[in-house]
Amino acid sequence: MGETASLRSAYPAVSPRAARKVLSELDEHMRRFIALSPFLCLGSASASGTDVTPRGDSAGFVHVVDSSTLLIPDWPGNNRLDSLTNVECNPEIGILFMIPGVNETLRVNGTATITFDAKVLETWHVNGKHPRSALAVTVRECFLHCGKALIRAHLWDPTAQVDRGALPSLGQMLKDQTRLDDTAEQIEQSLQEGYKTRLY
Repeated sequence: MGETASLRSAYPAVSPRAARKVLSELDEHMRRFIALSPFLCLGSASASGTDVTPRGDSAGFVHVVDSSTLLIPDWPGNNRLDSLTNVECNPEIGILFMIPGVNETLRVNGTATITFDAKVLETWHVNGKHPRSALAVTVRECFLHCGKALIRAHLWDPTAQVDRGALPSLGQMLKDQTRLDDTAEQIEQSLQEGYKTRLY
């Protein structure tokens, strides 16, 4: 308690607006935000540690079932299953929704379960394909977050974009990190092919 009090004393008091903006259910503004969002960051944790993973698709890919329930598809990735494994051990998750061009974000905290229900998975379909599973999220708290962080980062400013050449290719970086027999060019070719043919 003393440490928490010491931390709190180092910062200004929470404003009434910031304290009251936290809701226990998604309101119409939040539901609209999710409908326009093509990207989110998903935070999860287990006894072995924490993880944050990006999830994205066309705007509206996260389905709002009702004011307390979300469905997030698990489209193909690296098959490490970090988030899903965490959820099996610890259902607590945090989600940050983002909309390109909008500096404000939406934060949702709650619990998740993994569903393999065919009727649920069939609600997403791209070129005849469906996700292998989905996360069913029960909302505990949700609130809109101001745009200060994104404004400071100039995240949506085209003039602030970094030239891709400032970094080696992902193929080269993975070659250096994994030390596998494949060349950097072979790894990069596989990645680019996956972007074209294995997004879904």
